[in-house]
Amino acid sequence: MSDTATDIIHVFEPGTGSAHQPLLLLHGTGGDERDLLPLGRLVAPGAALLSPRGTVLENGMPRFFRRHAEGVFDEDDLRRRTDDLAAFIRDAQARYRLAAPVALGFSNGANIAASLLLRHPGLLRGAALLRAMVPYREPPVVGLGGTEVLLLSGVNDPIVPAANSARLAAILREAGASVQHQELPLGHGLSQMDVALTRDWVAKL
Repeated sequence: MSDTATDIIHVFEPGTGSAHQPLLLLHGTGGDERDLLPLGRLVAPGAALLSPRGTVLENGMPRFFRRHAEGVFDEDDLRRRTDDLAAFIRDAQARYRLAAPVALGFSNGANIAASLLLRHPGLLRGAALLRAMVPYREPPVVGLGGTEVLLLSGVNDPIVPAANSARLAAILREAGASVQHQELPLGHGLSQMDVALTRDWVAKL
């Protein structure tokens, strides 16, 4: 593995069956590499789990990239951190002998997962984006044919406007991804509804 990849703190749980694609777990602001392990086990029992910790600190809280303010991303840093994460994923695939993973990201983790889709098409088998925003003001034009995406947004989310979620769904569809976008009667936090919908979506991959 490269130095960049090995520098990323992470947890890997080998799969116990072949029913599911490996999951790449990407936590929200203030989470860590263990934050989404229980969710991963719930939505894809027996799947291999690869869960890195974000390499940026904001007031002591891990994140995957820097931001200027809430909802205002440092896009130069986002591009660099996305490329670093892509290198980590490729090295982890070789080290752990993994197929193309399905990303499961929440909030900040969902945003960098969306960035991975747009900067490294084909790296991910698919992505479940929970409370994601459009990562770039001018998204790159890519081809995402054969990529499955689940986008779950909250109609009462104070952080992610409904129009932003709808634009992200449109961008990914225009790129050729198969997108299932559902607006839930929730805020920014996750619920059992998210768990059930994500589990059902993963089961069909």
